[in-house]
Amino acid sequence: MIYSMTGFASVAAELDSASLTLELRSVNSRYLDLQLRMPDELRAQEPALREAIAAQMSRGKVECRINLATRQSAQEPARLNQIMVQQLALWSVQVREALPEARELSVADVLRWSGVLESPALSAESLNKTLQALLQQALKDFAAAREREGEKLKTFLLERVTQIEALRVAVAPRVPAAIAAYEAKLRTRLLEALGSEDDERVRQEITLYASKIDVDEELSRLQSHLTEVQRVLAKGGAVGKRLDFLMQELHREANTLGSKSVDAEVSRSAMDIKILIEQMREQVQNIE
Repeated sequence: MIYSMTGFASVAAELDSASLTLELRSVNSRYLDLQLRMPDELRAQEPALREAIAAQMSRGKVECRINLATRQSAQEPARLNQIMVQQLALWSVQVREALPEARELSVADVLRWSGVLESPALSAESLNKTLQALLQQALKDFAAAREREGEKLKTFLLERVTQIEALRVAVAPRVPAAIAAYEAKLRTRLLEALGSEDDERVRQEITLYASKIDVDEELSRLQSHLTEVQRVLAKGGAVGKRLDFLMQELHREANTLGSKSVDAEVSRSAMDIKILIEQMREQVQNIE
């Protein structure tokens, strides 16, 4: 399969006294750049989350956002985290010793502090188990989204390969025609200037001219690179870097083809090929 580096997945679960949501989103990047945004209650799970996401994606800028919204139950009201309250009291004393003008913490300030209010029904074991289940579902949806986008990119690239190949095939027979036209023109000029045709001079000029405009190697390499693009796409996997290299090679051959051209049709074909390659290069940046 071909996977895009662009993807999105969002999953949610309801616990007895809280709701848990997990979002994964990614865009293209040269390397794997993983950012996690999560509440402190789940921070201990960060290494496992990073490992699970990195196992699925080798490149891309990935953001994992986890939100935990607690609800107060009438049967089991929230309770104070005594350790956190004591810590806040100690910090308040220390701050006011250093900054006498600082105001004391109010009850509202304390209650708004993250982690001060706890829900007795929300156990760490249950929370972690739910988080792991959500992560697996999110990764599955995330991979499916990237695969769908990857298949679109694959189709796009193969269509451009077909178009470039058609242009390449059309260019090949125009080179001998250009050489023949040049030979006829050269013979006419020699006849006008010298009153006769100098066959030896004509042969030398035609040989030099033919070597300057010969694009057989460029056309052959274009075909070879296009075949390799098709092979890489058929193989699948993490092929973005390989495809990016092939785009550079294709662009080099198209440039040389254009610079050697002495025929208007060949020049137009070279330009069209370069445009198609550039379109491919832009999309290849999104492939893992």
